[in-house]
Amino acid sequence: MNNYITLSDIENLEELIKEAIQLKKENSAAGLGKGKTLGMLFFNPSLRTRLSTEKAAKLLGMEVMVMNADKDGWALEFEDGAVMDSNKAEHIKEAAAVLSQYCDIIAVRAFPELKEREKDEAELVINNFTKYASVPVVNLESATGHPLQALTDAITISELKKSKRPKVVLTWAPHPKALPQSVPNSFAEIMQKSNVDFVITNPEAYDLNPNITKEVSIVHNQQEALKDADFVYVKNWSSYQQYGQSPKVEENWTLTGEKLKATNNAKVMHCLPVRRNVVIADEVLDSYNSVVIHQANNRTFAAQAVLKSLLKK
Repeated sequence: MNNYITLSDIENLEELIKEAIQLKKENSAAGLGKGKTLGMLFFNPSLRTRLSTEKAAKLLGMEVMVMNADKDGWALEFEDGAVMDSNKAEHIKEAAAVLSQYCDIIAVRAFPELKEREKDEAELVINNFTKYASVPVVNLESATGHPLQALTDAITISELKKSKRPKVVLTWAPHPKALPQSVPNSFAEIMQKSNVDFVITNPEAYDLNPNITKEVSIVHNQQEALKDADFVYVKNWSSYQQYGQSPKVEENWTLTGEKLKATNNAKVMHCLPVRRNVVIADEVLDSYNSVVIHQANNRTFAAQAVLKSLLKK
C-alpha cells in the first residue's frame, strides 16, 4: 500500500481486517513509527476520525501534528494554471511539497460542496495532495468516499457475524441537512468485496451512484429489505440524481424498534454522529442491538492497520 485514498488501495482486505483485529488484541507494532510524524489536515469538522487516527499513530510510536486547514492555514488553490489574484494565497503544489518535508504520512479530510457533481467527483483536494506530496497520503473522508470508516465497518461485521455469509442492509434515513454520499459509497464498495448478502434500501429519489452500487440489490421498500437482516447500517445521504438536494419523502424511514422486529435480531450500525429519534429511535440506539460504540472503537484499529501498512512500505 503506497497511499490510502480509496478502497482499491487495499491489496488484501481479509488480511488487513485480520491485522486490525490482531492489533486490537495486542499492540505488536508499538515501535514501528518511532521517529516518524503523521500530519493531519482538516478542512471540515471531525471527532472520531481525528481522535482515533491520532491515537492509532501514537500506538505505533509516531508523533502527530494536527491543523485545522480551513481556519489556521492559508487558503489553498487547487486548480493548475490558476491566476492567483483572489483570496487563495498558496498553491497545493508548494503546500503539499512543504508538508512532505515535515511529515512522513499526510492525512486529509475534505467534504464535498454538494453543488456540482462533476467537481466533487473530481476530488480536487485529496487527488492534488496525492499528486504533489512525496510521502503517503491517507483519506480521512473526501468528497465521494470514506475508506477508513468502511474498513472499520468491515472489521466490525467480521467480529460480530454469526454466520459465514450474513445479510447486511444499508438503509437510508431522514436528516435535517443534506449530507454527502461518502460513507454509504464506501460502505457499498467494501460490502461488495466481502462475503455478505448485501442489500441497499432507500426512497426512489435517493439511489446512489450506479457506478458504485453496480449489481447490488436496491429495494425501495424498507420493511421488505429489512426482513431477516443480520446487520442494519443506518445512514442518511442526499440525492445523487438531484445532486446535493433532499427531495421530500412521504414514508417514515427512521429505524425503530418495531421495524427491527422484521430482522434476524440484527446488529444496528451507524458511523456517528447520529440524530436521535430522527435517524434512529432511542429504543434502538439504547438497546442490545446497537453496536455503534463498538464500531466507533474499531476506528482506532482500522487506522492503525492502514498506518502500519504504509510505514512498512
